[in-house]
Amino acid sequence: MQKNFSYLLKIEDLTQNEQQYHLKASSSELALLKEILKVEEVKSFESDISLKMNFKEHRLDIKGIVKANLVLQSVISLENFEKEYEAPFAYYYDTALNYQEWHELNEDILFDAPDRIENGEIDLVQIAIEQLSLVMDDYPKMEGETFNGYSEFDETDEPQNRPFDALKKLKERKS
Repeated sequence: MQKNFSYLLKIEDLTQNEQQYHLKASSSELALLKEILKVEEVKSFESDISLKMNFKEHRLDIKGIVKANLVLQSVISLENFEKEYEAPFAYYYDTALNYQEWHELNEDILFDAPDRIENGEIDLVQIAIEQLSLVMDDYPKMEGETFNGYSEFDETDEPQNRPFDALKKLKERKS
């Protein structure tokens, strides 16, 4: 299996013209994505990304869409199911921003700081993976599935069904 799935671009090689990129994962890259995303299987992964460099403003605009078909495990039934994701995105890099300036901007939580370019290059695959992971469900479940279990915080439960009440009774017996 391929150890590294990336598409690196050097900022100095970009032109002022808008550039289009289409990324599509091979079967070995899909297996690597399975490990990265921590899912049961990645059936497909592709992204269309456009870059527009503005040298005068030291700005790199990125927009695109990432599409993936994933096999996830339901947190309720533990059954596997397929889910399609489609995540459009748009953001920008400040190509002249150093780490100190970027750190100061990030301290202001009301300001949406631009991303910072490291080592003079960006990785389009990492951008696409990040955008997909932002829309993925933290606790995946099949459509229509609901959790009908019990919670120790549910006050309507009968006292005998509360585990902490049972521990309290045991403690009282020892006293």
